Amino acid sequence: MELLSSSIDLIARWDVMAALLIGSIGGVIVGGLPGVGAAVAIAIVLPVTFSLEPIVGLTALLGIYGSSMFGGAIPAILVNTPGTPVNALTTYDGYPMTLRGEGQRALSLAYSASFYGAIFSIVALMFLAPVLASIAPMFGSREIFLAALLGITLVIITHRGQVLAAGMLASVGIFLQTIGIEPSAYTQRFTFGLGWLQSGINLIVVVLGLFAVSQALVLFMDKDKPIKLPDVGRPKVLEQVRDFWVFKRVATVGSGFGVICGMIPGVGEFMSQFMSYAYAQRTSKTPELFGKGNPEGIVASEAANNSVPAAAMIPLLALGIPGEELTAMMLAVFYVHNVVPGPQLFANQMDFVLALYLCLLLLNIIVVVFLFFATSTLMKAMTIPNRFLGMMILTFSLIGVYSLRNSLTDVAIASGFGVFGFILKRLDYPTSPIILGIVLGKLMEDKLRTAMARVTTPWEFIDRPIAFILFTMIVIAVLFQGWTIIQARRERASKVSDV
Repeated sequence: MELLSSSIDLIARWDVMAALLIGSIGGVIVGGLPGVGAAVAIAIVLPVTFSLEPIVGLTALLGIYGSSMFGGAIPAILVNTPGTPVNALTTYDGYPMTLRGEGQRALSLAYSASFYGAIFSIVALMFLAPVLASIAPMFGSREIFLAALLGITLVIITHRGQVLAAGMLASVGIFLQTIGIEPSAYTQRFTFGLGWLQSGINLIVVVLGLFAVSQALVLFMDKDKPIKLPDVGRPKVLEQVRDFWVFKRVATVGSGFGVICGMIPGVGEFMSQFMSYAYAQRTSKTPELFGKGNPEGIVASEAANNSVPAAAMIPLLALGIPGEELTAMMLAVFYVHNVVPGPQLFANQMDFVLALYLCLLLLNIIVVVFLFFATSTLMKAMTIPNRFLGMMILTFSLIGVYSLRNSLTDVAIASGFGVFGFILKRLDYPTSPIILGIVLGKLMEDKLRTAMARVTTPWEFIDRPIAFILFTMIVIAVLFQGWTIIQARRERASKVSDV
């Protein structure tokens, strides 16, 4: 009870509440704008949070992260264009319902499922917090290194069909973090005699270039499409609750998938929603209606999506390991304020951790109330021209880059990464492995240096229970990926022989 009281005191301040309100509503609006997304918004807001207290800055970022998928469901359902990539499955059943004149019902189900999934994961993880606090101190340098290596391995192999590209891009990220002054011997690495490289490549500059500047270029290239918005009324609370209650089993299972997948680095929303959607279809009384406007499909997808953000904070807070690009950006806020995520944070600042979960709880309440009254207004935001959005994103992102260190060199670097990110997007290659390579590469290098001071043989590196379990998981993941590749080649060979 004392811990809860301390956590409430941390967030019961006007600046924290203002950050929560702005982040929550801003995240919904950004999520409702196709082609923008939470990653772009967080990248733009990130430089501003460096001048704020950690709890204030992280609350604003959590607001955007946790609410963007609520807004992303609106264009997914109404105009068949997901506001964020993770709302893609919502289009399968949401848009057909809109075509049948059930757009309002589809939105109500999406809001309800999103809220249910978010609250489910937050409550579940609040109960798990004491367990996590007791386990976290068992992670030493070896365990954190292996956990980071497992995370980057999972990030790579979850990009099915693009494993080689994801691995190469993650390697690029790992290389980028080595540039500059080496921390232990203070020697220069890969600076090539250039003074502006001695301080290294700033993570935020890379983030703004790869996500914000590149997305602005994409919007500049895309033509504006006329959008015809359907007429949907304000959601009716009692009807919404009664309608959603019919699908509570699907929502609960989907939320469970979201919690599990969110806690595993590199897995996240995409895996959880596909597992949830497949379960809903397999256990449905009308599986043939999936993809044609089945309400269960919307509930399964949205419940799984929105239960991930709270769960994704676990590896970030307990081990300092981000699972995807959004939590990697949040990690930068910790580092700027010398708040080190990891075992000691759970052991010594459990009130801070619980305060973040309370903020997640509040932001979902704020978002649902806001959507009841502002859905029709948000629909109008979808008609904003792409090129105008692109110009706004480019302007704010370059201002943010310059404000970091008042450096035109940073602006040039961000522009270069923006062009690189634009090329990757046009080729349909992922950009997130680069960011995770930078963050996890730095973590792995630091922990490996510390661990090797106490290790004399390879076996000693994994002779502790948690280290051995993590090493085994890495081996299994690599072997499974190899087996999958071999099976795919056999299937292609058999098809060729049949022809």
